[in-house]
Amino acid sequence: MAEIKTKPTAESVEDFINTVMDEQKRKDCFVLVELMKKASGEEPKMWGSSLIGFGNLKLKSPRTGREVEWLRIGFSPRKANFSLYLTGVIKKQEALLKKLGKHKTGVGCLYINKLEDVDIKVLQELIEASLEAGFFGK
Repeated sequence: MAEIKTKPTAESVEDFINTVMDEQKRKDCFVLVELMKKASGEEPKMWGSSLIGFGNLKLKSPRTGREVEWLRIGFSPRKANFSLYLTGVIKKQEALLKKLGKHKTGVGCLYINKLEDVDIKVLQELIEASLEAGFFGK
């Protein structure tokens, strides 16, 4: 299996969240933890120094054959926004994304500035759809 830099650590998720300077972003972190914990049935773990992940799996790239250990879902409170690591199929959720609110997407990431910009129920649906589809989709 290939080595990647971002790995699960024994660091405290709560301690990490409490270092987030912006009070609203810190509160949003705790909400995201609860949403992802409920959807995944997994406890949060730190992955690297700034990513909170739920569950883990071994991924094999269909393109290169490279295998890595990665989180099922997770998020990171970046300075500019939240990066939500849902799956490599986030763009297939067009109907939900249209109802979500203010956001941007990447290949497997959803970017939101703050939770008040989005519909929390739709976000929960996106998280659940991501878990159901699996990393590379069904």
